[in-house]
Amino acid sequence: MDVLIHLFVGLHIIGIAALLGGFLTQMKAMGRGTARFVPGMLHGALTMLVTGVVLVGLNEADHHSVDTIKIGVKLALLIVILGLVYVKRDEERVEKPLFALVGALTVANIFIAVLWT
Repeated sequence: MDVLIHLFVGLHIIGIAALLGGFLTQMKAMGRGTARFVPGMLHGALTMLVTGVVLVGLNEADHHSVDTIKIGVKLALLIVILGLVYVKRDEERVEKPLFALVGALTVANIFIAVLWT
């Protein structure tokens, strides 16, 4: 079971890398006001959602304790990110504050995962 959990943790990290990487590649465009949500950002967020749900299930099945408050906060942030990216995915330009919000929520989600013990 541990190998399976580690596999999904790796996939979860790949998802967050895709989301954050997509944001970082658009930073220069954000400065010009021409940033857009690239497909990799949506795919990364969806990967995070699916692997996160699987990880919670696997950890509970393996009788590990799961901090449901932490998972709930991370899920809420991810749902906001997913909603914003999904709704605005076809637009040529995304407003700077909206684009910056997705980046800030992504970074917040990372720090919650790492620092909340």
